[in-house]
Amino acid sequence: MKAVIMAGGRGTRISSVASDIPKPMIDVCGMPVLERETECLKAQGFCDIIMTVGHLADKIINYFGDGSGISPATGRPFGVHIEYFVESQPMGNAGALYKLRDRFTEDFLLLNADSLFDIDFSRFIAYHRKKGGLATIFTHPNSHPYDSGLIVADGDGRVRKWLTREDERPEYYANRVNAGLHILSPKLLDMFPASGRADLDRDILKPLVNCGGLYCYDSPEYVRDMGTPERYAAVCEDVRRGIVGARNLINRQRAIFLDRDGTINKYVGFLKSADDFVLADGAAQAIKLINESGRLAIVATNQPVIARGEMTVEELDRVHDKMQTLLGREGAYLDAIYYCPHHPDKGFEGERPEYKVDCNCRKPKAGMLLSAAERFNIDLSQSWMIGDGENDVLCGRNAGCSTAAIGGIAGADVAGEDLFDCVRKILNERKSI
Repeated sequence: MKAVIMAGGRGTRISSVASDIPKPMIDVCGMPVLERETECLKAQGFCDIIMTVGHLADKIINYFGDGSGISPATGRPFGVHIEYFVESQPMGNAGALYKLRDRFTEDFLLLNADSLFDIDFSRFIAYHRKKGGLATIFTHPNSHPYDSGLIVADGDGRVRKWLTREDERPEYYANRVNAGLHILSPKLLDMFPASGRADLDRDILKPLVNCGGLYCYDSPEYVRDMGTPERYAAVCEDVRRGIVGARNLINRQRAIFLDRDGTINKYVGFLKSADDFVLADGAAQAIKLINESGRLAIVATNQPVIARGEMTVEELDRVHDKMQTLLGREGAYLDAIYYCPHHPDKGFEGERPEYKVDCNCRKPKAGMLLSAAERFNIDLSQSWMIGDGENDVLCGRNAGCSTAAIGGIAGADVAGEDLFDCVRKILNERKSI
């Protein structure tokens, strides 16, 4: 599969870091970010690369050549084959694809060169092929969803709405952000504007929302924009700490699983409305610590209100959208949310029989944690479960995790006053980052 890297950006927001080189050539811990991207591709067998270049194109071309030379950064061969399309005049961020369409006989990767990424492309491609859409975009949660483009998808991963930073957004929303990595069918290139000038999002991808041909692939792997000096500094720190490569799902992950009610939000009994959801004191700060540690932050919560007929799935989604929105305002995010809608006991007025089953996901059973482990390649023996009840502790133990409990619950490996206290003890006192 060919990979196209769009490397023509000017990087005006980050000009204070480097104004005399193209943004994709900005140094990240001794290596241009564009070279780090090609290294990630090469390591997974993607060696046929086309770079679309414009601003200060000669600096990119002179550095990489055709990919057969030696890297000035590493002293090793680049080990890839590179071709270039030089935009003599601005064509929009995807106009070059119109000129290149005869080069594609099969689906191809289209990647932004202004973000640092390290992902398992085999998973991304397998998902795209399974869905069979015209395009699949890579989405992830981030620490600033309030100023990011948001993707709204259905339960099958089909994109139903695309909200830019400028669009009015709902009061609460899922933290699902377009990361700038794509798999496209060459059929899309026949849909270009006659002028040949095209904006990838507005002219090519967003129109697919209406016809159902666009899917999103959610992953917690590392993709981070370097658009501002502050975000650039954060990327450099992540590289130095080894977080970037470690988050690739080729590698075994460590997670901290979190109960919801009484752990992340203030306990109000059976929570039945988003209006009653209030973050617990210190919860956002605790989850932000997890994010910064490189571990996955994953919710695993029993929600028998669904089976009891006291809340619909749509209402529960709104609660979780509020949770993600409030966390995002504090710079924190969840990598995934798992919930069990089942409740085996019958006899409730308005109950839903289809959910009245003895399932494998209701805590203290470990089904939710096992599902997450399979999806994200998690090493459960190196992971933790934090909650405020005995079932949370038993669930973690049944999954093979270490456990932490809010309050005095017998059998937990760590006890804390609240979520922040538990996370601090896990990450700091136990030196387990």
